[in-house]
Amino acid sequence: SARRPGQSEHQAVRPLARARRRTTASPKRRRRPAMTRTLIATTRTAARGLATRAAPLSSMPSVSRTPARPPPLPARPAGATPVARPPPPPLGRPTRAYEAVAGVKIDAELKKLVDETIMPGTGVEPAQFWEGFARIALELGPRNDALLRERDEMQAKIDAWHATHRQFPVDAHAYTAFLHEIGYLEPAASPEPVRVETANVDEELAAIAGPQLVCPVDNARFIVNACNARWGSLLDALYGTDAIPGERAASGYDPERGARVWGEVHARLDGVLPLAGGHRWASVRALSVTTGGHLRAELDGGACALAHPERFLGYRGTADAPNSLLFRHHGLHVELAVDRSHPIGRAHPAGLRDVQLEAALTTIADAEDSACTVDAEDKMRVYANWHGLMSGTLAVEMPKPGGGGTVTRTMADDRVWTAARGEGEVVVPGRAVLLCRNVGLHMYTEIAQREADGAATPEHFLDAAVTVLAAKHDLLRTGARVNSRAGSVYVVKPKMHSPAEVALVDELFARVEALVGLPEHTVKLGVMDEERRASANLPEMVRAARHRLVFINTGFLDRTGDEIHTSMEAGPMPPKAELKETAWYPAYEEANVATGLAAGLVGRGQIGKGMWAAPDEMARMLKQKVDHLHAGASCAWVPNPTAATLHALHYLSVSVPEVQARLAELTGRDTLSVRSKLLAVPVVDPAALALYPAGAIQAELDNNAQGILGYVSRWVGQGVGCSKVADLHGVSLMEDRATLRISSQHIANWLRHGVVTEEQVLESMQRMARLVDEQNSADRTYKPMAPAFDGPEWHAALDLVFGGRDAPNGYTEFTLTARRQERKAMS
Repeated sequence: SARRPGQSEHQAVRPLARARRRTTASPKRRRRPAMTRTLIATTRTAARGLATRAAPLSSMPSVSRTPARPPPLPARPAGATPVARPPPPPLGRPTRAYEAVAGVKIDAELKKLVDETIMPGTGVEPAQFWEGFARIALELGPRNDALLRERDEMQAKIDAWHATHRQFPVDAHAYTAFLHEIGYLEPAASPEPVRVETANVDEELAAIAGPQLVCPVDNARFIVNACNARWGSLLDALYGTDAIPGERAASGYDPERGARVWGEVHARLDGVLPLAGGHRWASVRALSVTTGGHLRAELDGGACALAHPERFLGYRGTADAPNSLLFRHHGLHVELAVDRSHPIGRAHPAGLRDVQLEAALTTIADAEDSACTVDAEDKMRVYANWHGLMSGTLAVEMPKPGGGGTVTRTMADDRVWTAARGEGEVVVPGRAVLLCRNVGLHMYTEIAQREADGAATPEHFLDAAVTVLAAKHDLLRTGARVNSRAGSVYVVKPKMHSPAEVALVDELFARVEALVGLPEHTVKLGVMDEERRASANLPEMVRAARHRLVFINTGFLDRTGDEIHTSMEAGPMPPKAELKETAWYPAYEEANVATGLAAGLVGRGQIGKGMWAAPDEMARMLKQKVDHLHAGASCAWVPNPTAATLHALHYLSVSVPEVQARLAELTGRDTLSVRSKLLAVPVVDPAALALYPAGAIQAELDNNAQGILGYVSRWVGQGVGCSKVADLHGVSLMEDRATLRISSQHIANWLRHGVVTEEQVLESMQRMARLVDEQNSADRTYKPMAPAFDGPEWHAALDLVFGGRDAPNGYTEFTLTARRQERKAMS
């Protein structure tokens, strides 16, 4: 189709996804009543209009962002089921001003933020920066467009193959040969083994295993907390969660529960910091430091030392009466705080007031999945917060607990102790090392437009330029607090599909380094292994990033969403819980670790595992998440600082380097060895699916619908990108766009293959919308979906489901962005 104003070349080329979805006939169904046919047809038409990548992915509310609209919908009779409709142009919102620089127009307010707030002190001048950015956008933009076209073309070929080779199970040999033929599976770029060569990496990523937080960077309060989650109180984490069984008092201190907490703490100390002679920490009556710099624990009738004296590093106060004692085990620090004047210290035999654990070694400041940024205003908040983090100055005014004024929350200072042996000090950072996750290659923004035709440019270009510019403050040590002591900038890139896409990002980072005056390979790259094609070609992805790679991470949620979308035409998927039991999942998790070990990533970067999504179920996390360490992961994601503190117990008890050394000796686990399992298509024979109880199918549909509505209602209605969302049974789960991608794709797949009907989906969505409204009834800012069923939140949910087959790679961002802009315009 012809290019519309505001479109890039790639956006103007109608994605083959729309055509490919029409190449195979849907299963025959009974003919519906005329009114139902009209409602469903208009629903699907509107949804498909939003699902395509042709909708400009801008952050600028303008008519040019809105996709081509279907004809006006027929009037809806009273009582008829509301249907999806495209969002109206965001009329009434002020037109944004732009400044033209070297062929690119930049949003004037965002440019002012960069020029006057972020840039000063970096040694970079505005003209130099924006002219360089314009060259990047104009020269690399066509390459970005081509890579996205390749994704669509690849998917179209896969859909066509499945349409002519439909059988259960899929013929693995023929399927693999076909994927080789179309270039989905790539040969090695070199006969030499892949080896990571990254240099100047902080030990928190290269050498020490520990928890990793992911936090939306658009929320200043959340990200300051996440930054300061380097240290956490073990007592608070145990007392305030279900990690310790029993009821928690609604208010005040419960001495009985406190005693159970101390019992657990003593048992943990016995394992991490065992006392000589088999003595127990519960028997300690006082602590001091000997003249030789060793710990002395006073007992009833005697004294003892540590069984491993080298684990004691330092103290504060005096040697005979220290108020803080520092230890280290498996690379993580433990602090015992002593204060007999404190109520807790008075009640403890040894005067212990608290036990602090080094917890979140690293935190991803997320500008992608868990953030909500749809326009220049939102993006400015992201960049301003990241600048505050990199300059060490980010602070948040908050109401005091219990009322009575405000308190300023700032980034924590480093912690200092007197060295136990010898002269000098022991300094441990007070903050997590921060990485910034930028948006993916598929997102386009009108914050920066081509001047010649008004076309939107790839948003990740702007992210990279501003992210690295802001981080230069840290490298120049102009701020009060240092992030990277090794002199690096850490950027995580999501949703890359191929080695060629990694190569584009590598060149982008090289150009940004030159733009802001940094040495080659200063900007390090974290690669999310969360797309099916990426998993199948992971060694070559690593090779393309070998000079700057510091991170590979499995993301089961997004990976499952892509698994469903890639095989959409192959047949119906099993229920979501069963997808984890199919062959591809364990092969995916094992191959990621094995590839990282074989490439020598250990000592140069992290091998990561995914999120614990149930923040209120810490007892279950303590039992299960240790499996990530036994699988060889050097970091794993947790949803909040409390979870990071409890997850640190796993790293204190398990030596990840020893696990990785054992795994490195095993064979047959790398990507190439398990590729046949990675490519196993997890569809089920429709005949087998028909044997499922009708209630089970409906329960799965309701679960998906409720999850979609619970998340979308906050994203679109309140601009919350990641939050605790109650599930169908009232259990709070951390939801972000990855979980949304799975649920919407799963329903789209079942619709495609006749497992459920459109009427059944609409009924479930309406019923679940009422439940979600009820679950959020105490939130004054929440916008109910029922009984009108006509707000942007409701229509976003319908768009995602009925347009799911047409959404490139099943991504949800296009719909969410358009509907959030609609809600902001209405507000």
